Amino acid sequence: MDCQFTRSYLTVIIMNAIQIYKPATSVYGTDISGKHISGVSYSTVDFTEKIIGDIFEIYSSIKDLKDEEILQDPSNHLRTIFQRLDHLIALNIYDKSAEAILYDSVFNLAFDAITRFRSLYTAKLEIEHAHSILESRDPWEMLTNFNYISNYLKLSLTEFQGARLKPGDSVVFLGSGPLPLTLIVLCHWYGLKGIGIEKEPDRAELSRKVLEKLGLSGQIEIINGDQLTLPLKTRPELIMIAAQAEPKKEIFNHLAKVLPVGTKLSYRIYEKGLRRLLDTFYLFELPEQLKEYHRVQPEPPVNNTVVFVTKEVC
Repeated sequence: MDCQFTRSYLTVIIMNAIQIYKPATSVYGTDISGKHISGVSYSTVDFTEKIIGDIFEIYSSIKDLKDEEILQDPSNHLRTIFQRLDHLIALNIYDKSAEAILYDSVFNLAFDAITRFRSLYTAKLEIEHAHSILESRDPWEMLTNFNYISNYLKLSLTEFQGARLKPGDSVVFLGSGPLPLTLIVLCHWYGLKGIGIEKEPDRAELSRKVLEKLGLSGQIEIINGDQLTLPLKTRPELIMIAAQAEPKKEIFNHLAKVLPVGTKLSYRIYEKGLRRLLDTFYLFELPEQLKEYHRVQPEPPVNNTVVFVTKEVC
């Protein structure tokens, strides 16, 4: 793959893929804090070369990194790469052009490495902020200072309304992470009861400490487990699957087999432009037992589409 993944080869592929693209006056992105970044005008060739260069250089920078090197990086080097990746995926490119890139097998290894890097670095940011909450005299203020809190507030409202939840209902979040923001928002602001399932023991324990610090231990329980932990004895009104929960195929195949008929689930995907390179859903189809009944497209500051499905008899 490395010898195939060269800039000259990619140039031919992407030029063919982006030939329908008509550049706008500028290209926009966001930085790590969600702030607006204005770009410069590009011709089609310049724009193509920029995408090639960014994908190639990001991939080359992170492909050999071990998990711990990403999670424990003390410098700003990886933060810069993370920001650059966020800028790249926010570029203004037609969806059909993005599809032409995403479905070309030569990119598979590169996108796998980039997706892995972003998932781990996102976890790093959450771990750091979780510790900041634990050390703060005002944990709620510190919580709301998290860079992506506005995104989670909007997503949580979408899931609350899309699943027609009401105060007192219970939800399960598979892949809740070290800082279970979705559960915190749903339970604190919407009066739900929540269970988070996190497969990494240290992250599960860190999230329990955060919930205790916030006074939410009575509303939210964290279980160390994975999709095989489901179903639970008590049936929730909604099961949510994290965008970064993996492996997607195994998760959904298992849930389709074991969940009771009528169970509601939701999951988050990226549908627009190069953001889809962070999404593994395009690689497979949902099991036939799971039927989509509602889909909510993103509105700023949200970038995820939320999809609602229900378990049916086939």
